[in-house]
Amino acid sequence: MTQQYTGSSDEVRKSIVQRSRAGDMTVSNREVAEAFAIDPQYDPYAISLDRVDPSHPSLFLHGTHWKHLQRLREEDPVHYHEESMFGPYWSVTKYKDIKYVDAHHGLFSSQQQKGGIALGGVPDREDQYSLPMFIQEDPPKHDAQRMVVAPMFSPRNLSDLGPLIRERAGMILDGLPRNEEFNWVKHVSVELTGQMLATLFDVPQEDRLKLIDWSDTIQNLGDPEHFETPDEGFQKLFECLAYFQGFYEQRKKEPPKFDLISMLAHDESTNNMSPQELLGNVMLLIVGGNDTTRNSISGGVLALNQYPSQYQKLLQNPGLIPKMVPEIIRWQSPVAHMARTATQDTELGGKLIRKNDRVCMWYISGNRDEDAIDRANEFIIDRDNSRQHTAFGFGIHRCVGNRLAEMQLQIIWEEVLKRFPKVEVTGDPVGLASSFIHGIRELPVTLRD
Repeated sequence: MTQQYTGSSDEVRKSIVQRSRAGDMTVSNREVAEAFAIDPQYDPYAISLDRVDPSHPSLFLHGTHWKHLQRLREEDPVHYHEESMFGPYWSVTKYKDIKYVDAHHGLFSSQQQKGGIALGGVPDREDQYSLPMFIQEDPPKHDAQRMVVAPMFSPRNLSDLGPLIRERAGMILDGLPRNEEFNWVKHVSVELTGQMLATLFDVPQEDRLKLIDWSDTIQNLGDPEHFETPDEGFQKLFECLAYFQGFYEQRKKEPPKFDLISMLAHDESTNNMSPQELLGNVMLLIVGGNDTTRNSISGGVLALNQYPSQYQKLLQNPGLIPKMVPEIIRWQSPVAHMARTATQDTELGGKLIRKNDRVCMWYISGNRDEDAIDRANEFIIDRDNSRQHTAFGFGIHRCVGNRLAEMQLQIIWEEVLKRFPKVEVTGDPVGLASSFIHGIRELPVTLRD
C-alpha cells in the first residue's frame, strides 16, 4: 500500500477498498479507520516517493498534509497512487496542471456515474445512496441546472443582501462574551453562514442549525467518531430529503419566488428531479454555501494570529480588507481537492493518463505553488493579484457562490474591526478529518477589553 499503514494486513485493506469501491455502505467506519491507521506525524521525505499519499483524512485532521503535498510538487507533480484507501488515483499538485484539468471538462469528467468530484466516489451508482447534483454533471445538463440557481448570486442580488448580512454580523458580534474563551466556529462562523443558508432557501431561521448539521453529516459519513457506518449517516441525510421535499412540492404549487427551492421547483431543468437528485442538489447548495465561507471566517482568524505582523497591518489599515479576503480564502483553501475521471487517454505533465483513471486536483497544493504564486507559503494580506488562487476552481465548475462568500468575509471583518481590538486565539484549533473539505471544527478565542 502507499501509506505507512498499521493494524491490518494488506489483504484486509484491499478487501475494504473493494467493498467501499463497490458501494457497500455497511462497511464499518471503525474497521476502515483501524485498517488504514497511520501515524499522521510521519515524515513523507523519509519514505520512497511511490509511498507518499496525501489523501488520508488523518493528515488533514492533524495539519500534517502540507509536507506530503510539497514533496509531490517538488518531485512528481502528476503522481500515480496505485493503492490508497480511496483506490488508485493521480495526484495533480501544481497550479498550472490543476487549472488545465479543471478547464478541460471534455477530457476530465465530473459525472457522478464516472466517480464524481471527490476521491472515493462510486461509479455507476443508482441506488438510494447516489447523490446526483449539477456539479457532478457534464454539459449540457450541468449548464442547464447551474443556470437555474445562478441568479441568486448575481451582483444585483448580492448588493441587496449586503445590508442584511451586515445587520446579522453586527448582532452576532455584539452578543459575544468578553474576556472569556469561546468557540469562534460555533458562535460566529456557523451562525452567520447558517442564517444566510436559511435566507437563501427561505426556510425558518430556527431551522438554520439543521442545515449546518446536515452539511456536517456529509463530511463525517466515514468518520467513526460520528457514525458506525456510512449508512447510519445517510439516515440523517434522508431526514434532510424529507424536510426539503416538503418545501419543493409545496413551492411547485405556489407562484415563483426568489429563493433556491422555488427556483428548483419552477424550472423545467429541475422541477421533476428524483428524490436522490433533489437531495444531491440541496446538499450541494448547503455545503457550497456553508463550508467555503464558514471555514474561511475561522481560517482568517487563525491566520492573522499566526502572522501577528499582518494582523497589526490590518488594524492600522482596515482598507486592506478587500485584498485580505481572497488571501484568506487562498490560505485556508476550504475545498482541499476536486476529483475528475479521464474520458480518454491523454497526457498531463509528461504522464499518460488512461481513460477512466481518477484524477485528483489538490487545490490546497496549487495555492502553495511558488512557481505560480509569489511567496506562496506566506500569509500576506496586501498581496498583489490576491485573487490568483485555485480555491474556487476554474472553468464551467468554478464556484457559483464565490462572490457571496467573499462579501460575507468582507462584511464580518469590517464589523469585527469596528468592535474589537483583537480576536485572540487562546487554544488549539481542532481540524476536520477530511481530505475533501479543509475545515476547522473548533477555534478557541478570547475577546479582550
